[in-house]
Formats: sequence, structure tokens, C-alpha cells
Amino acid sequence: MKKKILTFFCLLVGATLQGMSMSLFLFPHSIPSGGAAGLAILMNHWFHLSLGFSLWLANIVFLLFALNYFGYTWTLRTILAVATTSTTVGILTTKFLLPHINIVFDLAAGSIFFGIGVGLLIRAGASSGGMVIPALMIANYKKWSPGKVMMGINLMIFILTALVIDYKIVIYAIICQFFSTNIIDYIYTLKLQKINIFTANWRKK
Repeated sequence: MKKKILTFFCLLVGATLQGMSMSLFLFPHSIPSGGAAGLAILMNHWFHLSLGFSLWLANIVFLLFALNYFGYTWTLRTILAVATTSTTVGILTTKFLLPHINIVFDLAAGSIFFGIGVGLLIRAGASSGGMVIPALMIANYKKWSPGKVMMGINLMIFILTALVIDYKIVIYAIICQFFSTNIIDYIYTLKLQKINIFTANWRKK
């Protein structure tokens, strides 16, 4: 029981931190933290949908595939993570308007919060949703590296976002990816009490 409470505590904290990083630091500069965030920014730009709803919309199709491919436990935890992140983004983007004077500070803070958040989600046996799902499916089918597949998918969306909104976005997005993925790796390998590490045994649990 204590283990389950700790797992869901890490999941909720991780998803909330991820949402904070997007809404408070990255989205005000149209910087996507990943592929799903990039799609959310594009939907907000083209169709004027709220960022929170756009983020949920960008994830829902992939989550339907994940249910059959990855199993109920992993998918339900990921759905909870996506719902928490989208709700956090929806609330913070409408209720809190912070001044964004220094993009370097916002990029650094966004990368740190995002890295810690996703790191906690992975330790809780979930994912941040988005492009992680098709990347894992493609990597498993083609026997490719999941990280390289995910970076390739994200890079295409970053470039599209840069062409539509601002060419500098792709540079900022790559910097964010570099720092946040290093933080994710650090949290993933921390020698804390293991909750439910996201390993090769996660499928169909």
C-alpha cells in the first residue's frame, strides 16, 4: 500500500512539474519541450485552442494505441500523467501571467523542471506521453534505439514549429532537450528506493 501511494505521489508531482515547466517557462516563448508540446503549440497557433486542451488532443491518439500495445497499467498511469500535465498547463496559462524578460533563465528553468518531472514519471512506471509512445513502438518494430527515434520525430516537429512561428525555436528546443534529457538520466539512475523502474519488463503489465 505504501509503495502504491509513493508511486502515485511521484507520478502526480512529476506530471505537475512537467506542466509547470511548459506553461510558466517554455510555452510563453513557443518553445516545445517535446513533440507533443510542439503539436500543442501549432494547434494553439493555427486553431486558437487552449494550450492545455491542445496538449491533451496531441496525446489522445497515441494513448489509444498504447492501451493495446503496452498494457493497461502503463497506459493508465500515462493517461493520469497526461491529464495532470494538461490540467496544470490549462490552469497556469490562464491564471498566471509572469513577465518573461530573460529567455536564458526561462529556458534553463524550463529544462530543469521538465527533466525532474519526466524523471519522476519514469521512476513511477509511466511516461510523459506524446512522442514517447510512437517512438517506442517504432523502435520495437525496427529494432532501433528508442532515444534516436524519439529525437528524430521531435526534430521534425521542432523544425515545423520553427518554420511556422520562429526559426530560433528549433535551437531553443534542442538546447532544452539536451539539458532535460541529461537531468532525466540522472534522476533515472539515482540510487533511491526503486518504485517501479521503467525497464524492459514494463510491457503488458
